[in-house]
Amino acid sequence: MQFIGLTAKTSDGAGVFAYPIIFLPFISSAFVPAHTMPAPVRAFADDQPVTSIVYAIRDLFAQQPVHTDIWTALAWCLGILIAAYALAMASYHRNIT
Repeated sequence: MQFIGLTAKTSDGAGVFAYPIIFLPFISSAFVPAHTMPAPVRAFADDQPVTSIVYAIRDLFAQQPVHTDIWTALAWCLGILIAAYALAMASYHRNIT
């Protein structure tokens, strides 16, 4: 999120960047099973980070075997962390020079 703060001109502008992130749980399997969704929505819901994280957390809380969901969730989190760090550092170095 530092990248957004560094690139936005105002605090209101930085807040607008959060809207797509807010809606990701609604287009995932967090509230309804993905197999009950229409095909285009299901395709998006199956291949986004929130769905794999939700599946992994559900399995962990239910004390069920997690299978590959935990690795997919961790890979998404690590990938997002690396991308956000790289973007924030590039933006920061561009702003201080």
